[in-house]
Amino acid sequence: MEAFKVNKDRLWDSLMEMAKIGATKKGGCCRLTLTDLDKQGRELYIKWAEEAGCTVKVDAIGNIMCTRPGEDMSLKPVGTGSHLDTQPTGGKFDGVFGVLAGLEVVRSLNDHNIKTKHPIEISVWTNEEGSRFAPAMMGSGVVSGRFTLEEILDSTDVDGLRLGDELERIGFAGPEPVTGRAFHAFFETHIEQGPYLEAEEKQVGVVTGGQGQRWFNAKIIGQESHAGTTPMHLRNDALIASSQLVLKVEEIAKAHPPGCGTVGFMQVMPNSRNTIPGVIEMSIDLRHPIDEELTAMDADLKAAIAEIEQSGVKIELDPFWYYEPIHFDTDCVSAVRKATEDLGYSHMDIIAGAGHDACYVSDFAPTSMVFTPCLNGISHNEIESTTPEECEGGASVLMNAMLTMAGVVE
Repeated sequence: MEAFKVNKDRLWDSLMEMAKIGATKKGGCCRLTLTDLDKQGRELYIKWAEEAGCTVKVDAIGNIMCTRPGEDMSLKPVGTGSHLDTQPTGGKFDGVFGVLAGLEVVRSLNDHNIKTKHPIEISVWTNEEGSRFAPAMMGSGVVSGRFTLEEILDSTDVDGLRLGDELERIGFAGPEPVTGRAFHAFFETHIEQGPYLEAEEKQVGVVTGGQGQRWFNAKIIGQESHAGTTPMHLRNDALIASSQLVLKVEEIAKAHPPGCGTVGFMQVMPNSRNTIPGVIEMSIDLRHPIDEELTAMDADLKAAIAEIEQSGVKIELDPFWYYEPIHFDTDCVSAVRKATEDLGYSHMDIIAGAGHDACYVSDFAPTSMVFTPCLNGISHNEIESTTPEECEGGASVLMNAMLTMAGVVE
């Protein structure tokens, strides 16, 4: 079968139009999940999908399913998609590129008058980022059975607003059930969010799996006291203990290469200039592509906490989210690799360092991913950047991999 390319300019124009919703002064995007801006982005995408001939459904957790008919609608769809929500200081491409690449596949199939045997379905998964509501990847996680619908609907943000209420407020608490989703195959296209493709001068990453993650909430409890009247040797400073814990997280990650460890969220209480901090709440993120190593990192973290507690603080550790390393489907991986070769793109196999909805979709469907470079490997940042050519490459590989699995009606 002839290898096709997508319409580069149309894809880029769509990305730039969507980027206007929640645009930040530094050139990024802030479209937090289930906010009014998220609603605007969802509505614009649905308008485009319907104009491209897709039927649209929304399920009870707010996932959007847009379907291009296939010759045999009794067959499972070949799916793609990602998310439209962003980090508070996010970029223009994380997540949204995967959604609009899927839309561009549909538009390009229409341009070429290509009919597939299987339906084509694009998914917008709710709250992939996990920024406003934790944990991440809620929409795909509910569909996969990793989370119950009820527990996710009852999640609250830092202001105490309930996810289910916010879903209703923006009009995306859909009537479709979250159970019973199925795909013949599923592909997610995404900027790499790392430096490997750029460093190796490769145009496409063939994603063979994803590394495991363990997320923790930690609460360090010391003793508030006056900053001027409490001598140093009699203090029980929760911030000092939390600083020691931050350094331990870095030390643990470096001891288990290529593992990663991050503290990305911290609240200091009472957060007063002349009061010794009494309570610190912070996040801990551990990642590794080998589950045994990730388990060892978990054990090292608990040992480090026991050591720090000897100073007099108490540390409460909540291991509230875990998923094991993922190995993607060999046929789907092969379809991505074949598409890169047919199109003449340089490529390399790669492991996804970040969490992606495709990782949860792999629980119930054959799955793989397509990575494209991003400038200096930077993501979750307003300066996140890629090029029209790189987006064209990823979306074109996506289209041809999907056609391999969906089948073309001659």
